[in-house]
Amino acid sequence: MNWDDTTGTDAVDERLVGSVADREDQAVEAALRPKDLGEFIGQEKVREQLDLVLRAARARGATADHVLLSGAPGLGKTTLSMIIAAEMGAPIRITSGPAIQHAGDLAAILSSLQEGEVLFLDEIHRMSRPAEEMLYMAMEDFRVDVIVGKGPGATAIPLELPPFTLVGATTRAGLLPPPLRDRFGFTAHMEFYEPPELQRVVHRSADLLDVEIDPDGAAEIAGRSRGTPRIANRLLRRVRDYAQVKADGVITRDIAAAALQVYEVDARGLDRLDRGVLEALLKLFGGGPVGLSTLAVAVGEERETVEEVAEPFLVREGLLARTPRGRVATPAAWAHLGLTPPSSATTGNGQQDLFGT
Repeated sequence: MNWDDTTGTDAVDERLVGSVADREDQAVEAALRPKDLGEFIGQEKVREQLDLVLRAARARGATADHVLLSGAPGLGKTTLSMIIAAEMGAPIRITSGPAIQHAGDLAAILSSLQEGEVLFLDEIHRMSRPAEEMLYMAMEDFRVDVIVGKGPGATAIPLELPPFTLVGATTRAGLLPPPLRDRFGFTAHMEFYEPPELQRVVHRSADLLDVEIDPDGAAEIAGRSRGTPRIANRLLRRVRDYAQVKADGVITRDIAAAALQVYEVDARGLDRLDRGVLEALLKLFGGGPVGLSTLAVAVGEERETVEEVAEPFLVREGLLARTPRGRVATPAAWAHLGLTPPSSATTGNGQQDLFGT
């Protein structure tokens, strides 16, 4: 079970709950995090491989190799970093790439690390280039060169660092330069969860929250959680609120469905923005193709919001396709919204638009 990434921004699940989680919600999320690999649900291959890495390091009495975790927000990257620290009996320090804009920022963090400490660097691909280049040497040689002065009189002072473990997390592994990626001793890509795994997550979280839920209620929440444990936990808490106010506190399938209808999360996990994008694409543009900027204007959102928040899930669900001519709705999108596609959307030029290059 893993609901991750307290640093950085996850616009997807924030939209699902209507606002950024308040302090109480953050405290609940922290309480729900598993504390060791045995409690961690899902990601079987990653858990097995990481367990070998950590056990071998402990047997040698050495610091664990640097670890790179990639995958979508909410899959467990922050949770795994905390588990790595716990398994190694080491403290952890958490920061993020956007917070490190100068080499001096990174030098200050590295120079204050204790031996064996775990440094979790979220959104590592967004770190500045000067800091990134300093990190190369720190990871490989546990040393950084601090530049004192400017111009011809500048002097590089070597600063030795205690051995540490860097855990980097990224949602866009392709943006990492090869020299940085190659310095990680272990890399893992975290996959989206299957509904049965999410049901286990929901049941465990319900037990920790002292919420009564039946298997059908857990299945209903899991099926609308977009394959993401953090979203499953957020939706569970909102359904819990509904069950306490509108029913007897027990979460059944009907209660879960009614609650998620209030929060505008449909049976496939689409929320207000997702449905808005699909409805604009189908009703205003006949299923496309249509340019991203035009589509964003039609739904009243920024281009980046549509591209980075709504599109990945719609594409993964097979409801939208990206083509060189623009965004195109698939037959599944018409069916999901209960609309009949025009003939051009399924034959002739429409087929060319959907699958053409």
